[in-house]
Amino acid sequence: MHSNHLLLEEPIRMVSILEPSKPTFFPAMTKIVGTLGPNSRSVEVISACINAGMSVSRFDFSWGDPEYHQETLDNLKNAIMTTKKLCAVMLDTVGAEMQVVNKSEKSISLQADCQVLLTPDRGQEASSQILPINFNGLAKSMKKGDTIFVGQYLFTGSEITSVWLEVSEVTELDVVCTIKNSATLAGSLFTLHASRVHIDLPTLTDKDKEVISTWGVKNKIDFLSLSYTRHAEDVRQAREFLSKLGDLSQTQIFAKIENVEGLTHFDEILQEADGIILSRGNLGIDLPPEKVFLFQKSALYKCNMAGKPAVLTRVVDSMTENLRPTRAEATDVANAVLDGSDAILLGAETLRGIYPVETISTVGKICAEAEKVFNQDLYFKKTVKYVGEPMSHLESITSSAVRAAIKVKASVIICFTSSGRAARLIAKYRPTMPVLSVVIPRLKSNQLKWSFTGAFEARQSLIVRGLFPTLADPRHPAESTSATNESILKVALDHGKASGLIKSRDRVVVCQKVGDVSVVKIIELED
Repeated sequence: MHSNHLLLEEPIRMVSILEPSKPTFFPAMTKIVGTLGPNSRSVEVISACINAGMSVSRFDFSWGDPEYHQETLDNLKNAIMTTKKLCAVMLDTVGAEMQVVNKSEKSISLQADCQVLLTPDRGQEASSQILPINFNGLAKSMKKGDTIFVGQYLFTGSEITSVWLEVSEVTELDVVCTIKNSATLAGSLFTLHASRVHIDLPTLTDKDKEVISTWGVKNKIDFLSLSYTRHAEDVRQAREFLSKLGDLSQTQIFAKIENVEGLTHFDEILQEADGIILSRGNLGIDLPPEKVFLFQKSALYKCNMAGKPAVLTRVVDSMTENLRPTRAEATDVANAVLDGSDAILLGAETLRGIYPVETISTVGKICAEAEKVFNQDLYFKKTVKYVGEPMSHLESITSSAVRAAIKVKASVIICFTSSGRAARLIAKYRPTMPVLSVVIPRLKSNQLKWSFTGAFEARQSLIVRGLFPTLADPRHPAESTSATNESILKVALDHGKASGLIKSRDRVVVCQKVGDVSVVKIIELED
């Protein structure tokens, strides 16, 4: 079998390539995570980002203080009110990240073939001869010939703003390096990455814990991006920490795989985490370049079969400064979709890039085109075969709903869910039509007050490919009768019609639980 049969719907008509894309209420089934920062923190720009297709906003705590991020988040809340669209919040930890500390913030010019000293003595001033770092154990971990990479925020891959170093001598505390390429480092912090070296720093640092238990709790974060996840135990410890923080017990943990150590333990990490972020910037340094695509395909396949969201980073770096992506980048985005990615994460492109809105819009258009030729039929068969028999009750119902929707050419699948699990399982089978997940609030009590759950579950669908959540009226609790189900269905259908998803005479597949029985039904709408 040719490899393209695994990816593409055959045959692709040339006409479809030339047809203009039809705008819909969502740019693509694949979701876009945008990192908010200096160039994307005003209400106007955030609103434009949401309208362009951003459904999750990422707050990167490896720079900026909580007050700065709080201002941005308050603007995000205003933007959500303005656009009337949901947007989830992701907190990205610093984790076991080594950094060069440049207190003066003066530019540092490094010349090829010269020597530079890396030292844990933070009292030293950063210069072209000395780079102070935030980690005392580097000398113990390094040996002559090892490579070290230093760059600003995220690695741009651009050799004038990041530098390769080769270790030439190791003393008790310091590491002497030869500079391999000339570069200018600008800013107050640069990430330092030592290839294939175990760094004895905690995955969840004290600073991370403080930020999560204050800023995170206050803002009821939907996702925690756990940087430098290396073992399943990292995820377990983070979950135990969150479980003691009230509402954050509902926060989903996405393990960020950034080095070979995390890749080696990928299977066990996937079991523990709610989702995976493949941090290709760091991995591209830790892995030989020719291995990156293999790891990507393998990791995405494993996430797909487990029904857990997979997020890919570093796709359109050049759009940080340019209005159009390179040919390679455009192809890379499409291949991410064909490989099974749920979401694309934009970092520097939206954080400090000149064109945050245009980047989101461009990525959305490329994803939409790739989705048109995604071979759903083969993917469905592969997934059913992988799951095997006997299937669980819920998996059997949800996969049947997808099969029915495809057979009758339904325009949408409407799924009633309270935990969000049923909707995520439908999305696992990658239906070609969008899934409207109607999250039905559940009433809970802590003996002092009554409250409704559901908002977390709705927002957490915003990172899953093909899932579009709406929150039902709390007056329709989950343990509902067929009468209230009908009224919720009407609301969902009205929502679909208003957004242009559902037209008269369309067929709609509905997946819902009535009492103890799960039901899949096909509705044909009247004129």
